[in-house]
Amino acid sequence: MDKQELGAFLRSSRERLRPEDVGLPSGPRRRTPGLRREEVAVLAHISTEYYVRLEQGRAPRPSGEVLAGIAGALRLTDAESDHLHVLAGTAPTRTRLHRRDVRPSILALLERLPQTAALVMSAAFEVLAWNDLAAALMEDFAGLAPEDRNLARRAFLEPARPGTTLYGISDAAEFRHHVVMELRATLARYPTDPAVTGLVEELRDASPDFARLWERHEVQSAPMLTKTFRHPVVGEITVDCDSLTLTDRDQHLVLYSAPPGSPGAEALALLLVLGAEASDYLR
Repeated sequence: MDKQELGAFLRSSRERLRPEDVGLPSGPRRRTPGLRREEVAVLAHISTEYYVRLEQGRAPRPSGEVLAGIAGALRLTDAESDHLHVLAGTAPTRTRLHRRDVRPSILALLERLPQTAALVMSAAFEVLAWNDLAAALMEDFAGLAPEDRNLARRAFLEPARPGTTLYGISDAAEFRHHVVMELRATLARYPTDPAVTGLVEELRDASPDFARLWERHEVQSAPMLTKTFRHPVVGEITVDCDSLTLTDRDQHLVLYSAPPGSPGAEALALLLVLGAEASDYLR
């Protein structure tokens, strides 16, 4: 049970709710945002004293029934409710270290997708494997040290090229927001993994933007269905973006593809022909 993180998550969730969201009158004397602690306690059918102690990180581990009541009172989504249980220590956690070894069948699959840029990403946003088209679209990851293949670091600390950021993607701000929410959930699953805790600490210390987003305690992100890359050789490439969860290793298979005959498909085909020469322009 991570008492301090649990308390911070409860407080952040409470402050985001408006009284009218739960059927309560707003009243004229509210000097702080969100619901009052006593209101959450009433809605969750627990004592105000116990709820206050939970937010302050002083309460013992709550039962599943109590957590369900709090989740309902705070109108948490399924993802947020799962995160609440993980923080309270009532949900099963994964191995202490997140996995970085990619299944051989997935490695083979990457090479069977010649018209799709594909990569495998760890729970901590490290690019673990990729095919030639992904290297041409983004960069030649083989030429980077493992720590430099981390897309969270790239998003918040290092521009991909001088004068540009994050491979020229059109939704860089949304991607950064997504990174923060995913890393918060990853940290809850792997609270003692030094690679995860070290990455979060590094980003919080070095990036004010990351630190600001981190304090929002959000854990559910909207899916990114399309993405536009601004490539220095072939220009703008708009692709469909699909992320498939590899549950056995807590990894993601990310696929960038385009409908046949579309400008995006033609641009990917050109990149496939150019191959490694295209990625050389990204250095």
